[in-house]
Amino acid sequence: MPSTPWRNSAQHLLPARAAPAAPGQYDIYPAFQLAPGDIATGYAPIARALAGARQATLDGYVGVFWDDMRAGVDAELARMGLRAAWLPAEQALLPAAAIERLVAPFLGGDDPLFGTRFTGDLASFFDAERLAALAPDPAADLSIVYGCGAALAGWDGPLIYADLPKNELQFRARAGSVANLGCAAPGDHKRMYKRFYFVDWPALNRHKASLVARVGLLVDAQRPAEPASLSGESFRAALGQMSRSLFRVRPWFEPGPWGGQWIKRHIAGLAQDVPNYAWSFELIVPENGLLFASDGNLLEASFDWLMFHDHRAVLGAAAGRFGYDFPIRFDFLDTVGGGNLSLQCHPRPEYALREFGEPFTQDETYYILDCEPGARVFLGFQEDIDPPAFRAALERSYAEASPVEVERFVQSHPAARGDLFLIPSGTIHCSGAGSLVLEISATPYIFTFKMYDWLRLDLDGRPRPLNIARAFENLAFERRGARVRDELIARPATLAEGPGWRVVHLPTHPAQFYDVHRLEFEQAIEVATEDACHVLSLVEGSAILVETAGGARGRFSHAETFVVSAAAGSYRIRNLGGGVAKVVKAFVKP
Repeated sequence: MPSTPWRNSAQHLLPARAAPAAPGQYDIYPAFQLAPGDIATGYAPIARALAGARQATLDGYVGVFWDDMRAGVDAELARMGLRAAWLPAEQALLPAAAIERLVAPFLGGDDPLFGTRFTGDLASFFDAERLAALAPDPAADLSIVYGCGAALAGWDGPLIYADLPKNELQFRARAGSVANLGCAAPGDHKRMYKRFYFVDWPALNRHKASLVARVGLLVDAQRPAEPASLSGESFRAALGQMSRSLFRVRPWFEPGPWGGQWIKRHIAGLAQDVPNYAWSFELIVPENGLLFASDGNLLEASFDWLMFHDHRAVLGAAAGRFGYDFPIRFDFLDTVGGGNLSLQCHPRPEYALREFGEPFTQDETYYILDCEPGARVFLGFQEDIDPPAFRAALERSYAEASPVEVERFVQSHPAARGDLFLIPSGTIHCSGAGSLVLEISATPYIFTFKMYDWLRLDLDGRPRPLNIARAFENLAFERRGARVRDELIARPATLAEGPGWRVVHLPTHPAQFYDVHRLEFEQAIEVATEDACHVLSLVEGSAILVETAGGARGRFSHAETFVVSAAAGSYRIRNLGGGVAKVVKAFVKP
């Protein structure tokens, strides 16, 4: 679907219905199958869920088009002969100036990218007396309080929640059709994203967590003319099944200034009128959604719901450490036919907590899923690194738009399929051109301190912001010389093997809380979760079938990422193609 006045993206809007992908083909719409009749479309099912009540609540996420939602539901209620009184929750918001004062300490001042996680809750945005004054109209057949935070009014009656996937929220923000929570008008979409990430999402997610057991109807509001809905009972039952078995999230894809062509060539169904694809969000769960299907109808809900419903079943022994935060992410960095990433590092744990309120930091690894001849990874410093001279070269480049002789300061290493490069926080690194990198990492994903971007402009023709000062507060200059090859490139070792299978350990750095195994098998392999959540990707082979001890089954194709919850206990993977299948598995270390 092309861009619209309310949505700025070349990426297709989720269709109301989608046929399953062909066997062996990467599925861009992976859906958890529900019972026939579970998912309904249009506004009539929402109206029917309200009929018979005297009062009701329609809550939801930032970015929902509330005027459209109200008009659509109201028209259906009128067809049923019901007169509804609508009370917008936004009437009870604090004045704009008060909200600005509330959120300002978390927005990082003039920093264009970074702030600090909001520590308050959604009620902080509202005036308690005004909330209490939102009262049902006794003259109406039905009174509905609606909008972000509507449930804070404390009304009785049905609770409906209108959800919006975070990629669609960003596409709406780029189009200027939505604003941040409590703001009357949109702003620059990059600053809006910063506010979403650090303030709006934490506040709204805490509110959502309090509602998961009460929601009577969940609405997917990404298609304004055709919302999809699912009963809260069926939704929670599906989350319960997922939390004890296996699932995929819906991936989404973005172009970038260094992006390549592998994803465009190998993943069917994506928009082709973009210059490249730089990223695939395979499992970056603060932004991914979960798809559900019934009779071919699709509905998407944010991943947050699964963790709020039963994070202990999903994470197992790691639940006490990470709570509702899913700890591991998988994504693709595509530089095949593209360029080098920016030279960068990520914050050390204490810095991430102090500066950004993040409970854990952006530790990464690069698994080379595919590459062109001559591909390289920049990683670690040269033995004779002179930090002041390096900083001077970077700052001169920024001021004068002059090139930096990168390999005078930074090592580069040949990249081959199956290599795993270790990037604990503070390590200087970047993927070079010519690789499809499966990035296996801790979940935080925006805290990249760029030092040099090869004098490149972004897709809007503007210089990309650099973070030289922050980088130099975090760089690990001790990771230099021979230590880099000894400590930051995994040395595979066989852990276990049997007829036609083996488990290979790709050990991560001691500072990294997750570990990586590669399962290699001709026909099948048995795996125990040992009370850990497993994140997996088929890196070699055409297709596999995964069967859990509880009877859940999932078929996955090459390059697809999937999750087996800790509570699944054990599972069997069957190779559906020829040759040896290889599956990468990441999990939190015991």
